[in-house]
Amino acid sequence: MIELGVHEIAGIAADDVRAFAEKAGADDDVLLVVHPDSAPAPASALAPLLRRDDKPGFVVTDMRDVDAFVPSGIELPDSPLYFVTGIDRGDHMSNWSPEEALPALTEAGRTPLALAEGIHWVLQQPSVLERNRCFMTIGSRLRKANGALDARTPAIWISNGTGRDGRERRDAPKVGWCWWGNRHTWLGFASTTGRESR
Repeated sequence: MIELGVHEIAGIAADDVRAFAEKAGADDDVLLVVHPDSAPAPASALAPLLRRDDKPGFVVTDMRDVDAFVPSGIELPDSPLYFVTGIDRGDHMSNWSPEEALPALTEAGRTPLALAEGIHWVLQQPSVLERNRCFMTIGSRLRKANGALDARTPAIWISNGTGRDGRERRDAPKVGWCWWGNRHTWLGFASTTGRESR
């Protein structure tokens, strides 16, 4: 994260990131995340840091409001940095809609990842993003002015280089969206067993 400059985007000293990371034991399977509110590191700034085959990540052109998708229905620790534990990509839920997946995750004692958490996961472990094995981050939603939730839900997958993406972006990590009621065979639902600041 420090090499990528995430701490600079978030306004956190590199030494503070290192000190917090040391709270995790060597055997802990945790993800270090910058809190999207306490130390803002917006998705629009983090997405270009994603890499796959030396190609930078990007946000789809019809999601200019990506930073308005904020954690919804999940509780985040009150800390500029925190750990996410027990992450699962949710491959077994491929071809489910977000509408179907959310209650199933809740019943299983899990909560969906927020978009920022999903981006941090791919930043730190790029191999989790595989072609035909990508994921949605339905823990982030956009609430419209009338109070209703936007029907779009954020996801991270690999571009095919078609349409507005452009051929030069083929195989690049892509932050996009899908409809709340639609199913996609290549998208699971990333989730976690917990979040903590220790």
